[in-house]
Amino acid sequence: MSFFDRLQEATQQQRAELFNLPIIRDAVEGKVSLDSYQAFLAQAYYHVRHTVPLMMACGARLPSRLEWLREAVCEYIEDEYGHEKWVLDDIEACGGDKDAVRTGRPSMSIELMVSFLYDLIARGNPVGLFGMVNVLEGTSIALATQAADSIREHLDLPQSAFSYLSSHGSLDIEHMQTYRRLMNQLEDPDDQAAVIHASTVVYRLYTDMFRGLPHDGENLHAPV
Repeated sequence: MSFFDRLQEATQQQRAELFNLPIIRDAVEGKVSLDSYQAFLAQAYYHVRHTVPLMMACGARLPSRLEWLREAVCEYIEDEYGHEKWVLDDIEACGGDKDAVRTGRPSMSIELMVSFLYDLIARGNPVGLFGMVNVLEGTSIALATQAADSIREHLDLPQSAFSYLSSHGSLDIEHMQTYRRLMNQLEDPDDQAAVIHASTVVYRLYTDMFRGLPHDGENLHAPV
């Protein structure tokens, strides 16, 4: 079995837990409130703004034996640069306060997720950052391809309020094809274990973020 397939098998339970959340099921059917969508975008901003800095830190820490992976990180950085601005524009387009989000604080789960990833790069195995890629891009593909249009129609919002989700549909599908190829080139057991571990941690914290979003018009839950 390829490492990519082993990674998916090893994280099957965590992935199922995320996609079985009521708010995710509702999102796929377009049945989410404006508050829920705005809260999702806010939390997306709080982690998306770290994607490029995390990748830069990862690339700097990769050993010379993984020069081929550093090259891929450079390409990924170029693709991802500036995406946090898309999220802020979406927030504004759907009536939210992007300045309040920009100066605000993430939920505890997102703060812990970002902190974990920086620490993993600094003190652990920087290859583990690709566990984040596995979770976030796999999830955004599902939400972009299955949920974006349904949510837009349900909330009667302009297309300009979905630049982040819509763009990530085709972009992340392409990224995941590249990701599969890269992961299948990883041969070191420690590198593979780091990716699996990081995927498991990020799935847990990302799932907690979704649990904290307002659902069916409820107020935002206390961060978990």
